[in-house]
Amino acid sequence: MVPVWVEVAVAAIEHNTAVIVMAASALLAAVPLAVQAEGAPETATLSIKYGAYEDSQPGLERIGVRSPSVYVQTPVAENWSFEGSWVGDSVSGASPRMYDLVSSASKMNDYRKAADAKLTRHFDRASLSASVAYSDEHDYTSKTLGVQGRWSSDDNNTTWTVGHARSLDRIDNTSNGVNSAIDERKRASEYLVGWTHALTAQDLVQANLTRTLAQGYMNDPYKTLDARPGYRNAWVMLLRWNHHLDGRDAALRSSYRLYRDTYGVLAHTVSLEWAQSMGQWTLTPGVRYHSQGAADFFVPPVLRADGSIDQGGSIRRAVAQGKPRSMDQRLSAYGAVTVSFKAAYKLSAQDTVDVKVERYMQRSGWALGTGSGLGPFNAWFAQVGWSHRF
Repeated sequence: MVPVWVEVAVAAIEHNTAVIVMAASALLAAVPLAVQAEGAPETATLSIKYGAYEDSQPGLERIGVRSPSVYVQTPVAENWSFEGSWVGDSVSGASPRMYDLVSSASKMNDYRKAADAKLTRHFDRASLSASVAYSDEHDYTSKTLGVQGRWSSDDNNTTWTVGHARSLDRIDNTSNGVNSAIDERKRASEYLVGWTHALTAQDLVQANLTRTLAQGYMNDPYKTLDARPGYRNAWVMLLRWNHHLDGRDAALRSSYRLYRDTYGVLAHTVSLEWAQSMGQWTLTPGVRYHSQGAADFFVPPVLRADGSIDQGGSIRRAVAQGKPRSMDQRLSAYGAVTVSFKAAYKLSAQDTVDVKVERYMQRSGWALGTGSGLGPFNAWFAQVGWSHRF
């Protein structure tokens, strides 16, 4: 398990959960792509990381995030293990109100703290885990409980996973007179089934299916005239294939994710990574492409002759459309490319340091279908870390 914000860095932008990468939370931790015995870990791991995120539009820097995090995993007694992480996100910048356009009065500063813990009972070829997560900022609080079971075949070539989590969120924003949310609630349940199989000594494949059911207050109180349905249900299918190249001491990691929800959003994500070992170094370049269609109730912008957004005309169009409606860029049709590079250096048998950089580029015209006509959106993400085994 890794810190929550690392696991959701991709999904935060590319599955409409948040513009701020490190301010998202996950209902279930990602299932690792590995087939192995389910025994408790023999050593403990401490990992400390620091992340920085910046996003921008042409001529405008918007949101900045600075995020230290700590993760620990340790055996407990003979057949038990514990995992836990903490992260603090310092967020500042200009908050967008419609189509990610920033008004002169939309400056913001916020601090989010989040923690999660997971206790696992290990058996010969199975494990059972219980987890809890908590996240809090000035206008949003989230609490999550989860359980997960894993069991492997007699030869340990196949592992099955099932999981369930429930979350309760409280939204209490009184700073936006346009669309204030006072003591609102949102509930979500998530169900996961997964299968991991070793095809050969060099090939691992995985298939996960996730069902999410959410209801309650679904609006973004900071978005102009935002009025969404009171529920959002989604299916997510994830396919992975890892291939190890013995002669090159390298691994090719690939994945495909299909997302579909009751908002009408259909999204495809394809990613490739090449992990190359070079002595004490491991270098991992990667690329990811994401495309999605717009939500059924997304209000397309009214564009001027020069391609800029006519805000007054767009607001009149939204009012005329009625409810549900949203001018949230995250619900528009677009395509995005993320280029990443990670370098890890093994200082000793116990210590590893790493650096990772990602560049995210989003364009309306890169969608597989017709885009929504919005301008470009870019983001940088950088992370440095140190891990110690003891």
